[in-house]
Amino acid sequence: MHLKSDDSHVEVFMRDLRENNLERDTSMSALFWRTFGGLAPAYYFRHFFFGLMFPVLMYFGNRDNLYPPGWQAYVYSAVSTLLYPYSRFVYESVVGFVLGRNVFFVNGGVLLVSKFVTMLACWVFAVFVAPIGLLYLYLRGSRVD
Repeated sequence: MHLKSDDSHVEVFMRDLRENNLERDTSMSALFWRTFGGLAPAYYFRHFFFGLMFPVLMYFGNRDNLYPPGWQAYVYSAVSTLLYPYSRFVYESVVGFVLGRNVFFVNGGVLLVSKFVTMLACWVFAVFVAPIGLLYLYLRGSRVD
């Protein structure tokens, strides 16, 4: 990198990019990691673990059924489980925005039931809600570059 006294930092950076051919990575792997890799691994696996609760309940609830669900239900269940952490991310972001840093004191039973209901809603609608979170994570990951 050749530095002249009248060069701005931006000009030096752009010249360095051209000289070293360090163009922005627009490959599919970069797209994948900017979106699906946008959540912290601990956050993803924690919510993935809780999302597994619903296909397990579905399996044990239907195993003795005379008319078990078709393969489409199991595919939807697998996709919803994989997308559940992103759906939960959107839900928690919206709730965090609306409620702010307020703290509510409620009965433990009421809290557990409401958590289960919101988890179920996020899991059921994960196919529809998660793309919002993935788009946000992609845009946030692109902005960092």
